[in-house]
Amino acid sequence: MIRALIKSGFRRFGARYNYDTSYMGHVADTSTSAGLRLAILPLYSQFRGPKDAQSVWAGALLASTLDGDCGSCGQLIVDIAIEAEVPQKQLALCLEGNATAAGDVGLGFRFSQAVLANTPELEILRDEIKTRFGPAAVTAASFAASGGRVYPVLKRGLGFDQTCIRVKVGEKTMTVVPSS
Repeated sequence: MIRALIKSGFRRFGARYNYDTSYMGHVADTSTSAGLRLAILPLYSQFRGPKDAQSVWAGALLASTLDGDCGSCGQLIVDIAIEAEVPQKQLALCLEGNATAAGDVGLGFRFSQAVLANTPELEILRDEIKTRFGPAAVTAASFAASGGRVYPVLKRGLGFDQTCIRVKVGEKTMTVVPSS
């Protein structure tokens, strides 16, 4: 019964975002306990912080996700960000490899990249986010930077990974430029 409810939730999520959740169903079929844990993971990864920092959160989540996948998971994050009214042009600039010109989305994107690579720029970016949006925005961006990689890495580990695809931002379809 619990497994059926979990899988139903996964299917609804997949239908909402046109996202293949077969790996999620596989997890639930393998272990109801694992499926339940996967089902509550969004409580962590979807903490968005203050409303005025949604673009920072989205940029951080996008960079983290792209670090693990440039395909369907990247598209999912773009779709979730657009639903949250994150500026499409800023998302596109990040996908094109121009996060510096991408406003608040780019700030979150560069923050996440700095977190993942543990670069000296991290402290500067963290301070900018904290000064402009407050400590909850830093927490949200940190959750996003650490949580975005979970799904693509899990998919790859389970053998459900896919080749890179082009990502659609609004009406524009584009190839993701890998981080350098």
